Amino acid sequence: MTGGGGEPLTATTAPPSSVPDDHLLIVFGATGDLARRKLLPGLFHLAVAGMMPARYRIVGSGRPEGAPNVDGFRSHVRAALAEFGRRELTDANWEPFAGKLSFAPASTAAPDALVEVVAQAERELGVGVRRLIYLAVPPDAFAPMVSMLGACGLAEGARLIIEKPFGSDLASARALNKTLHSVFEESQIFRIDHFLGKEAVQNILAFRFGNGLFESVWNREHVEYVQIDVPEQLTIEGRAGFYEQTGAFRDMVVTHLFHVLGFVAMEAPARLDARSLRDENERVFQALKPLDPTRVVFGQYEGYRREPGVAPDSTVETFAALEVEVDNRRWAGVPFYLRTGKALAQSRHTVTLGFKAAPRQLFALAADATDPLGSNELAFELSDPGAISICFLAKEPGATLDLAGASLRFRYADSFTVANELEAYERLIHDAMLGDHTLFTRADGIERLWEVSAPLLTYPPQPLPYAPGSWGPEAIDRLVAPGRWRLPDTNTS
Repeated sequence: MTGGGGEPLTATTAPPSSVPDDHLLIVFGATGDLARRKLLPGLFHLAVAGMMPARYRIVGSGRPEGAPNVDGFRSHVRAALAEFGRRELTDANWEPFAGKLSFAPASTAAPDALVEVVAQAERELGVGVRRLIYLAVPPDAFAPMVSMLGACGLAEGARLIIEKPFGSDLASARALNKTLHSVFEESQIFRIDHFLGKEAVQNILAFRFGNGLFESVWNREHVEYVQIDVPEQLTIEGRAGFYEQTGAFRDMVVTHLFHVLGFVAMEAPARLDARSLRDENERVFQALKPLDPTRVVFGQYEGYRREPGVAPDSTVETFAALEVEVDNRRWAGVPFYLRTGKALAQSRHTVTLGFKAAPRQLFALAADATDPLGSNELAFELSDPGAISICFLAKEPGATLDLAGASLRFRYADSFTVANELEAYERLIHDAMLGDHTLFTRADGIERLWEVSAPLLTYPPQPLPYAPGSWGPEAIDRLVAPGRWRLPDTNTS
């Protein structure tokens, strides 16, 4: 692969089409945890990879109380890169990046210092600079921050990235969208879901639509079930203030797993552009049946109520498993099983399609064959760098025609130079600078997901206790009976 001048592309040579216009980036919450772990290291990696604009500035901002000066902010960024960056930090790559950094405190009532710093930076960058604003702030700050951006003029012509959750129910989602649209056009808004920025999630589309072998059987005639699994070993890790207001369903299912479901279930778009892909995603959301609370299991890990900041009688769920139906010609009758939770046995990000068994069972299983329930499965491991596996039955060597379980497995790390891949936040920030909405969610889609969730939010099941390190409450087995929950490469649920 070569660049525009015929030179091979390397980790530090990006193709011309991937280099955004000159940009001023404003990061609210620049000293917070998300910025420290993901955003600042991601911007640094983009810079080292040659994928930042030719001319750019990064202005961090935060509350005036305890805010650092410019030198203090640069020291904070360097420490974040040393702890969380994926690139070796040297004077040669740090100093050019550090020169692009500045900081200005701001609050919704006092944005003047930030406005002044932004104006100075844009004068230095010159004519034609674009403005990208990232709100890495708590959800209750979205509305006042957006109003402030409109009142002080920073929203004019800018693009806006906002973090999940996008509301907590249909009414709040509509209110948030109304606030956003009072200041920004929908084309200016980028609702970020880092799951959709993963290489492996995008490869679901490439694998399916690029290979007729699989697209031809990607439907209810051949698929028995779909499972989307995102278990986490971590507990809430001191995030009680957020989690007590949100819970596993709002935190993970509405904002992550439903969007992965959209990628799995969509029809082939007319073309690979943002509008076509997002239209097909929206059609999947419109085809979702309202959730049936009797087909949902909530759980709460034992010890959650002893976490600092958690109410002693809390009924917040830390686990959710549910059945979802897509009521269209391709998927009618195929259950989509979603599972996620905290303090579980493993941390995985997996999509599994189970295919229907052959109409006639001509062969016997070998006496020592492994559990055949994983046969006829196609699985995508979405954790970076990602993998794809196919589980099937094959003849066991010997004199008889007995079958045993087997698998084929593709790993990105074995086949591609994964050192050059972009992490999810890096890709999505870069796409926002390019103005590419392909991997971002739309207002109508967000509202539809809260609409189909309304019956569950109105009549939520009582969370059942489960032991940390388990796979959740035992009741989840009844949800998928006569099948069972399964993750690739494991024989137990």
